[in-house]
Amino acid sequence: MYDLIVVGGGPAGTSAAITCARNGARVLLLERGRFPRHKVCGEFISAESLDLLADLLAPKHARLLAGATRIPSARVFLDGRTIHTPVDPPAASISRLDFDTALWDSAKQCGVDGRQQVTVQGISGTGPFLLTTSVGEFESHALINASGRWSNLNPAPVDSGVKWLGLKGYFTESSPQASVDLYFFDGGYCGVQPVKIGDGVEQSSSVNACAMVRADVASTLTEVFVRHAALQERSRGWEPLSDPVSTSPLVFREPQPERDGILMTGDAAAFVDPFVGDGISLALRSGSLAGECLLPFFAGSIALPEAAYDYQSAYARRLSPVFRMSSKIRRMLNLPQIIRMPILSLLVRTPAVWRYLMRKTR
Repeated sequence: MYDLIVVGGGPAGTSAAITCARNGARVLLLERGRFPRHKVCGEFISAESLDLLADLLAPKHARLLAGATRIPSARVFLDGRTIHTPVDPPAASISRLDFDTALWDSAKQCGVDGRQQVTVQGISGTGPFLLTTSVGEFESHALINASGRWSNLNPAPVDSGVKWLGLKGYFTESSPQASVDLYFFDGGYCGVQPVKIGDGVEQSSSVNACAMVRADVASTLTEVFVRHAALQERSRGWEPLSDPVSTSPLVFREPQPERDGILMTGDAAAFVDPFVGDGISLALRSGSLAGECLLPFFAGSIALPEAAYDYQSAYARRLSPVFRMSSKIRRMLNLPQIIRMPILSLLVRTPAVWRYLMRKTR
């Protein structure tokens, strides 16, 4: 019998596991895949979560954050216009290959029982919980679902009729700017930012290109690049550093931080619009928040339903506003061009308005 079982070993799952284990809980962390692994992700970590990340990482992994590429600015390319905005304080760019592996090891370092290549096949109970897995059965007093968007543990997505794909690849680029650049086109967008991958490539010569695109518009990064003239020109000299990875479909829905007594974190709770660049940050924060709300339950001062209610309330106050604002910006960017142009002109003339919008997605 564990105090807590966490399903999913990404940023949301490991942050929850570390938070609880450091406070004396007996935690089992189950991951379906195996680290290290590539994930479709822009690998942008906003400054608001860097202190949290530093606290979660074991001392041996402090250099991962210290040596991360810093992102002090952002550029948006849309309808022939460029919007510049500072990212202050600067964000960090860390490859998911290194990021996820370091968090997993940090969880193990603080006593979490971490097991990889374990598939959760079913859950019964509402506290205690019984999990049936590919390697046997486990029981826990509390359960956190950090299994991502398309886990068999989550409800099937509602078909909206439009299929969105996520695509990502690493490329060489001579002296990329220290900024996150978003190239919007009809049917999607592509974000590009410098990132260090492995030890064999210089930090200053590699970029992450990550796109969200409608399936009827493009299905490969090469097809994405030609959708935007400036991006096509920029990518002419790129050489691939890895095989591209993809994920689909991408579906947006209202956040659901709790279901049947199970605390939902990361993408299992909600999928934020990728262009706001706060997916990793939200995963870390939601996982840590879920863990904090469970601590009084483990101490015997409240019941599990009260802990779940506290998490829902805190999630609504701290995290849900990000999803609402990102949804509004996405709708604005998807307006017909004749309506969108005056709005873009306003943003170009008054950068403070754009900075305000960006702050509201943090």
